[in-house]
Amino acid sequence: MQTQHLFDPFEIRLLRSDECPMRTHKHTFFELVYIMEGEGMHNINGNDFRYKPGNLYMLGPFMTHHFTVEKTTSFVFICFNNIYLKGITAGNEEQHSAENWMQKLEYIFQSKQDQGEIIRNERDQPLVDAIIAGIVAEYEQGPNMQKELVQQLINTLVTIVTRNITIRCDAKTGGDTIALQIINHVHLNIYDAEKLKAENIAEKFKISTNYISEYFKKQTGENLQQFIINYKLSLAETRLRHSNMRLNEIAFELGFTDESHLTKTFKKYKGESPAQFRKNIRGNDQPIKFKVA
Repeated sequence: MQTQHLFDPFEIRLLRSDECPMRTHKHTFFELVYIMEGEGMHNINGNDFRYKPGNLYMLGPFMTHHFTVEKTTSFVFICFNNIYLKGITAGNEEQHSAENWMQKLEYIFQSKQDQGEIIRNERDQPLVDAIIAGIVAEYEQGPNMQKELVQQLINTLVTIVTRNITIRCDAKTGGDTIALQIINHVHLNIYDAEKLKAENIAEKFKISTNYISEYFKKQTGENLQQFIINYKLSLAETRLRHSNMRLNEIAFELGFTDESHLTKTFKKYKGESPAQFRKNIRGNDQPIKFKVA
């Protein structure tokens, strides 16, 4: 399977085609895909979803996908990487830091985004359509494209996607507002060990410390501590896949005692060590450069 790499901070590609633009592939960057016109199927991680005009997809690193075109389709591909995130935040206020953007994206992609078209809030659709139209209009100006404007439009799309992910999390919790708030709390504070302690979460949400794990499991099917561990290991997988961070750096960032603690936990739940996982992933990749049409 081919793996695409992005060598510029971000790239935009417009493509109109009556056949599959590329066979099943994955990439090491983030990709937004918008359908301007046409019909067909979009296969994401082995699952088929019918697409139509106005559909928006957001794909994370190493998610596999391909399209089967049934009616001539116009695609808008918006690709960006970590360098892009750092570049757009230079000189901005703290709440727009690259770290916060990365955490927002991690929240999106650790929410199992292989469920097809992402916009569930009908009021967001006209806004998405207008933003994409603005990006396309800027892109078609060629050398006169205002990159700063395009960056702000992409940022807005990511924010809209985050809001729609919340709608899906609500379905996971059976509509329980407190359980959803706990999930959001864990996602947003995964790097802060103090805020992840059961007693502190219980106090924040006014639930007994002795009951909070049972309550969370009743609503989500998974106890609180297990949910936190699984989320940390998913983030560790992300770093092992598309970063050169050392194991001790990953362990420190995600709140493990040390590299040995990370390795022991990872192997217990994943069946192999982090080092072996990274070796296997990279050994299966066949790099190709992403090119703009």
